[in-house]
Amino acid sequence: MKKIMILLVAMVAVATTSQAQVKFGLKGGLNLTTMTFSESGAKDAVKNNAGFFVGPTVKFTLPVVGLSLDAAALYDQRQAELKGNGEKLKSQSLQVPINVRYGVGLSSVVNLFAFAGPQFGFNLGNKSKELIKDATEWTLKSSNVSANVGLGATVLNHLQLTVNYNIQLGKTGELTVKDGANAAWKTLTGGKANAWQVSAAYFF
Repeated sequence: MKKIMILLVAMVAVATTSQAQVKFGLKGGLNLTTMTFSESGAKDAVKNNAGFFVGPTVKFTLPVVGLSLDAAALYDQRQAELKGNGEKLKSQSLQVPINVRYGVGLSSVVNLFAFAGPQFGFNLGNKSKELIKDATEWTLKSSNVSANVGLGATVLNHLQLTVNYNIQLGKTGELTVKDGANAAWKTLTGGKANAWQVSAAYFF
């Protein structure tokens, strides 16, 4: 977390010294989670649910035509439901996306842009959940790294609309089971909570 804060401060410093335009805003949107597992037998074990994210955001317009950066600190919730018993695999985290953007102005009213960049996540909720008493448990990672790629539009220099795909670069969590023979827990499969994301932001 400390490294992320240092990176954000460095971005602000670079933006200030390069005479970039800085805008602050509020961002929120919808997560359409796609939970995938490493074991083929678990692929059809869940149905995916919608979640949400919300938090402050900042945009740096650099003195290079079309180029800008954005960053945010988002409370993010994602979940998937086990088909057998209806239990939900839920994650609550602080997500910090840092994106490079390239935009093209269609007019003084609308600007279209493409963006991509890394996203750093830190678990905020319960780290583990018992799915079947004394038998099966879902355990979340303390932190994760993902990547964003997407498209967006800015209207009247204030309202921003985006759609992107968030790709987990590591495991979101692990499903473990207890071996009845020796009462030891063992990993059954690892899961990744990728998500399509639709968002709106307003810059002041």
